[in-house]
Amino acid sequence: MSTEIKDLPLKDNKQAQQFELNIDGNIAFIAYEPHRGALALTHTEVPIALEGKGFGSVLVQKTLTYIEAAQQKIIPLCPFVLSYIKRHPEWERIVQ
Repeated sequence: MSTEIKDLPLKDNKQAQQFELNIDGNIAFIAYEPHRGALALTHTEVPIALEGKGFGSVLVQKTLTYIEAAQQKIIPLCPFVLSYIKRHPEWERIVQ
Protein backbone atom coordinates (compact mmCIF):
# COMPACT_ATOMS: atom_id res chain seq x y z
CA MET A 1 0.00 0.00 0.00
CA SER A 2 1.44 3.33 -0.98
CA THR A 3 1.97 6.11 1.54
CA GLU A 4 -0.59 8.24 -0.32
CA ILE A 5 -3.27 5.60 0.20
CA LYS A 6 -2.34 5.09 3.86
CA ASP A 7 -2.60 8.83 4.48
CA LEU A 8 -6.14 9.18 3.13
CA PRO A 9 -8.40 10.32 5.97
CA LEU A 10 -11.44 8.23 6.85
CA LYS A 11 -14.61 10.26 7.40
CA ASP A 12 -17.48 9.06 9.56
CA ASN A 13 -20.42 10.62 7.75
CA LYS A 14 -22.93 10.20 10.56
CA GLN A 15 -25.77 11.80 8.60
CA ALA A 16 -25.44 9.27 5.75
CA GLN A 17 -24.42 6.49 8.20
CA GLN A 18 -21.31 5.57 6.26
CA PHE A 19 -17.55 5.61 6.55
CA GLU A 20 -15.99 7.33 3.55
CA LEU A 21 -12.70 7.69 1.72
CA ASN A 22 -12.47 10.52 -0.79
CA ILE A 23 -10.03 9.49 -3.50
CA ASP A 24 -9.56 12.25 -6.05
CA GLY A 25 -13.22 13.23 -5.77
CA ASN A 26 -14.48 9.62 -5.85
CA ILE A 27 -16.17 8.44 -2.66
CA ALA A 28 -15.71 4.84 -1.55
CA PHE A 29 -17.87 3.95 1.45
CA ILE A 30 -19.04 1.36 3.93
CA ALA A 31 -22.64 1.84 5.04
CA TYR A 32 -23.52 1.04 8.64
CA GLU A 33 -26.47 0.86 11.01
CA PRO A 34 -26.28 0.94 14.79
CA HIS A 35 -27.56 -2.39 16.07
CA ARG A 36 -27.61 -3.69 19.67
CA GLY A 37 -24.61 -1.71 20.83
CA ALA A 38 -22.54 -2.45 17.73
CA LEU A 39 -22.27 -1.21 14.16
CA ALA A 40 -23.74 -3.47 11.49
CA LEU A 41 -21.58 -2.97 8.39
CA THR A 42 -24.12 -3.51 5.63
CA HIS A 43 -22.61 -2.51 2.28
CA THR A 44 -19.26 -1.54 0.76
CA GLU A 45 -19.08 0.41 -2.46
CA VAL A 46 -16.03 1.48 -4.46
CA PRO A 47 -16.58 3.61 -7.59
CA ILE A 48 -15.87 1.80 -10.86
CA ALA A 49 -12.93 4.13 -11.57
CA LEU A 50 -11.22 2.81 -8.42
CA GLU A 51 -12.04 -0.90 -8.61
CA GLY A 52 -9.18 -3.37 -8.55
CA LYS A 53 -6.70 -0.92 -7.01
CA GLY A 54 -6.95 -2.00 -3.38
CA PHE A 55 -9.09 0.88 -2.18
CA GLY A 56 -11.83 -1.43 -0.91
CA SER A 57 -9.39 -3.24 1.36
CA VAL A 58 -7.91 0.06 2.54
CA LEU A 59 -11.41 1.30 3.33
CA VAL A 60 -12.23 -1.82 5.36
CA GLN A 61 -8.91 -1.70 7.24
CA LYS A 62 -9.31 1.98 8.10
CA THR A 63 -12.94 1.46 9.12
CA LEU A 64 -12.12 -1.46 11.42
CA THR A 65 -9.25 0.49 12.97
CA TYR A 66 -11.56 3.47 13.58
CA ILE A 67 -14.27 1.29 15.13
CA GLU A 68 -11.78 -0.52 17.37
CA ALA A 69 -10.29 2.79 18.54
CA ALA A 70 -13.83 3.89 19.49
CA GLN A 71 -14.11 0.65 21.53
CA GLN A 72 -17.05 -0.56 19.49
CA LYS A 73 -17.92 -3.91 17.98
CA ILE A 74 -19.13 -4.78 14.50
CA ILE A 75 -21.67 -7.07 12.91
CA PRO A 76 -20.21 -7.77 9.46
CA LEU A 77 -23.22 -8.19 7.18
CA CYS A 78 -21.47 -6.97 4.03
CA PRO A 79 -19.90 -9.83 2.01
CA PHE A 80 -16.82 -7.74 1.22
CA VAL A 81 -16.20 -6.99 4.91
CA LEU A 82 -16.78 -10.66 5.79
CA SER A 83 -14.27 -11.69 3.13
CA TYR A 84 -11.72 -9.20 4.46
CA ILE A 85 -12.10 -10.54 8.01
CA LYS A 86 -11.65 -14.12 6.77
CA ARG A 87 -8.36 -13.05 5.14
CA HIS A 88 -7.38 -11.08 8.29
CA PRO A 89 -8.74 -13.14 11.22
CA GLU A 90 -7.07 -10.84 13.76
CA TRP A 91 -10.10 -8.55 13.22
CA GLU A 92 -12.44 -11.17 14.66
CA ARG A 93 -11.61 -9.52 17.99
CA ILE A 94 -14.10 -6.73 17.24
CA VAL A 95 -16.86 -8.94 15.79
CA GLN A 96 -19.91 -9.15 18.04
